[in-house]
Amino acid sequence: MTPDKSSETGLLQTEESRRSFLGKFAGGVFAGLVAPAVAGQVEPAAAAPPSAPAGQLTPVIDLPEAVEGEHPQKRMMEDLRRALQKPVDQRKWAMVIDLRKCVGCNGCTIACITENKLPPGIAYRPVMTETHGTYPHVARRFVPRPCMQCDNPPCVDVCPVHATWKRADGIVAIDYDKCIGCRYCITACPYSARSFDAGYFYSDFEGGERQPYELLPSPEYGEDRVRAEGGSPIGNARKCTFCLHRIERGELPACTLTCMGRATYFGDMSDPKSLVAELIGQPNVMRLKEELGTDPKVFYLT
Repeated sequence: MTPDKSSETGLLQTEESRRSFLGKFAGGVFAGLVAPAVAGQVEPAAAAPPSAPAGQLTPVIDLPEAVEGEHPQKRMMEDLRRALQKPVDQRKWAMVIDLRKCVGCNGCTIACITENKLPPGIAYRPVMTETHGTYPHVARRFVPRPCMQCDNPPCVDVCPVHATWKRADGIVAIDYDKCIGCRYCITACPYSARSFDAGYFYSDFEGGERQPYELLPSPEYGEDRVRAEGGSPIGNARKCTFCLHRIERGELPACTLTCMGRATYFGDMSDPKSLVAELIGQPNVMRLKEELGTDPKVFYLT
């Protein structure tokens, strides 16, 4: 049979389209191979001129005059030693936290958990995050929140068995042997600074045996209690004590030593020569929920 002309025309068009496609494809491959060589001949852009030095940074806070070469922690240690030479009722422990220096690293929280051997769900010094301002001028602020060691602590008044009380030096303490775990004090605290120890362990979530660190005694109140044995402080309310066990042996609280921004200061506010007393005297000082009349002993620089 002789093929009709329409079939021959279709075959010729198909062949022509195929050749056109192959030609374009080959051209693209060739361009891709040549491009690196051409690019290598392009003159590199001139290097940017070096930036001018920023100069001396301006400190965010004017600290009181210190002896040449003196570190704030060294001064706080001297203040602490001087305070420990006084009777307990003549000391007034206080903490100052500079919110302009806190970077929200949570180093203080971790140091506190490690120092006091805290279980899951309990943190004596969490760091809260605040957002303030209006768009586009919005900023975040980090607020560490230990126990406020109030001079008028609401938690003390509601305890039915008098297991919590305010010491002569201002620290609010808990007697784990008296505490019945009613949690009235947790409800009464306006700062949410108390937690309940429900007896959890980190190894509970792994289904294994108690880990070595969970068998270590907690140094709180100098009592060295081992939670793994099943007794107190399991079933008790718990809170920050400004690391009372460290203070009484002449050491600063763990959170003060590990603050990478040097935003935390501790000492005897009744000593006018102490660093905390001078910082508390600055005009940019505030306290949380001061209007409640709790008279907290944690001060914030803003």
